[in-house]
Amino acid sequence: MTLLSHLAALLAILSTGIVYGTDAFCALVQRSALARVDDTTLTAIMGNVHRFGDRRMPVPGILGVIAAAVASVFAAVTGHPVAAVTAGVAFLVLVVWVLVYLRISAPINRELTAAADAGETPADVRAWQRNWDRVIVPRAVLQGLAVLALGVSLIS
Repeated sequence: MTLLSHLAALLAILSTGIVYGTDAFCALVQRSALARVDDTTLTAIMGNVHRFGDRRMPVPGILGVIAAAVASVFAAVTGHPVAAVTAGVAFLVLVVWVLVYLRISAPINRELTAAADAGETPADVRAWQRNWDRVIVPRAVLQGLAVLALGVSLIS
């Protein structure tokens, strides 16, 4: 694999690793911690977490997707099919993650942020959080698979 393909894969690993770590933390720690707070606290905490997360996390997320695609293309062009396929798999897995995020997580994030901004505690805030929580493990798994595939692309 060429130097450019390696650099793109490393950038994808670093960028995707940020999102993976965040999702893994949410799956392993945040869900259980939020189950122990009252609804008003849940709304305020998650509304504010999503306010900042939705502003800041797209940078590493998008960078990881683009870098995975670049790594795959460079590996293919330079005649490294295994690296091209594994980086390509990472790219596809990350696209699936983006779709899950956009269709399920992002709308809930916006609702929680709006409720926190308004100082309101929606009656169904626990249902919102349960719906968000139901995709956090799959999101973390997708991110972990992408990091793994990108790592394999570096050693193939």
